Amino acid sequence: MRARLVVFPVKGKNWCFSRSIDPALSESTASNTPSSFKELWKKMTSNSKPLNDNAELLVDFVSNKMNKAWMGLEKAPEGSFKNKLHGLGLKLLARVKPSEILLKSITKDVTNVQITYPSSLNARLVRRRLRQIALRGTVIHRKYFYGSVSLLPVTAAFSVLPLPNVPLFWILFRSYSHWRALQGSEKLLQLVSDHSQVQNSIISDGKTNDSEHNNTKHGTKNSPGFQWVLEPSKELENLIHQGYLNGSLSEDAISDICKTFSLNKNDVLKCRDME
Repeated sequence: MRARLVVFPVKGKNWCFSRSIDPALSESTASNTPSSFKELWKKMTSNSKPLNDNAELLVDFVSNKMNKAWMGLEKAPEGSFKNKLHGLGLKLLARVKPSEILLKSITKDVTNVQITYPSSLNARLVRRRLRQIALRGTVIHRKYFYGSVSLLPVTAAFSVLPLPNVPLFWILFRSYSHWRALQGSEKLLQLVSDHSQVQNSIISDGKTNDSEHNNTKHGTKNSPGFQWVLEPSKELENLIHQGYLNGSLSEDAISDICKTFSLNKNDVLKCRDME
């Protein structure tokens, strides 16, 4: 499966690294996740799957249940306790870094990445910065994953109180999130590393680009085993050029880019507003 990553500057030294949204993929993932304990048990015992696959199936099941509970909080009446919990959750989620969201989107099913970036940027720089995010993610999310897991017994003790155990649910979510980001960072690092033995390419408008971008070692787009493709985009370059005001991208320009390349606007705004 190919993942399209869009890379572009948003403010000063701040760059946005985001994956294009694929609605069909989201629906497919949701349909493959068990909806009940009975279905979960049946899937885990029907086939002789490795322990890692069963563990991931269990994690996806728990994550799906948490997502449904979150949607229930979102629909709660204004001013109710559940509505206030939802507001608290939004404030906590706003602190999640955009790089974590990117890494979580790189699943084990991704076999190659298409990296779209403004044509004015250097191809080697784009790929190097993407590799740095992946390498840094393997260190940071491994540390925070173990830290979050170590806090689970502590937060579980709050279950004796006659209130929803918000700390436990938050630590559970962060443990899951860091684990997913760790898996994604390792996968992305594998795909864009220099030691990859497969051929790769730099393309422009569907054709092999013979310009200065060819400073990077590459083969052809039609190579059957390529793991990454660098795609300079003049369209993205023009959208950025038209919307870059006072040292940063305007919200209107970000909206246009998100519509054109199927990105999440909130994630891009978060990249722009980071300090």
